[in-house]
Amino acid sequence: MGSFKRPLSIGFLWLLGGALAISVAWTLDGPVDTALDVTKNPPVHELAWWCSKFGEGWVPAVAGIFFTAVFVLARRTAIGAKIFFVVLTCELTGLAALILRILVGRTRPLASVPQGIYGIWYHGHWIIGKYQFSSFPSGHSATAVGLAAAAWMVHNGWGAIATVYALLVMWSRIALQCHHLSDVVASTILAIPLAILCKKVLLPSVEFQFANLRWGRDSLKT
Repeated sequence: MGSFKRPLSIGFLWLLGGALAISVAWTLDGPVDTALDVTKNPPVHELAWWCSKFGEGWVPAVAGIFFTAVFVLARRTAIGAKIFFVVLTCELTGLAALILRILVGRTRPLASVPQGIYGIWYHGHWIIGKYQFSSFPSGHSATAVGLAAAAWMVHNGWGAIATVYALLVMWSRIALQCHHLSDVVASTILAIPLAILCKKVLLPSVEFQFANLRWGRDSLKT
């Protein structure tokens, strides 16, 4: 019973701390968004654009599939399994953020309507999937943070590199005025526990399946 209560208490503390962090970030949205705005600085804007582009979910997906295949073909299935797990986790955290932002309906910094949270309905129209109402949380940031968290859990070196990647993606989303500071903070609060859950639920199965790939290749050769 005690071992069951411990994860619940940690989860409650994470939610409480996360809510506090988002609340603080919310009050800082205005000054931070303005300070990081690069929309009128062409060289930095281009850098931010590329960082944001590399934060799209298809980028780690394509890279992950490629490197997974390379290591599997090289008969290093253990590494291939870890790469596949990291990529699968980041895609799931990005998907979770996508679903939430559709339901929340928060306006983006440059929205043409008054800033606020509108849910799924505005002025007699559905706003599900409308760009200017899909700010909270940031899907790019959730994907990048999920990648970094999963990478840390399987390899410290990968984690360090992925953290730099995540920070650049998060910066770019605010710098391009696509998201508020609190959107990015919320993505972090969401992605880290989801990545931890994925490690417990998915990683053992992924490693088992990839080990079977190796055994299958070995049996074909014999």
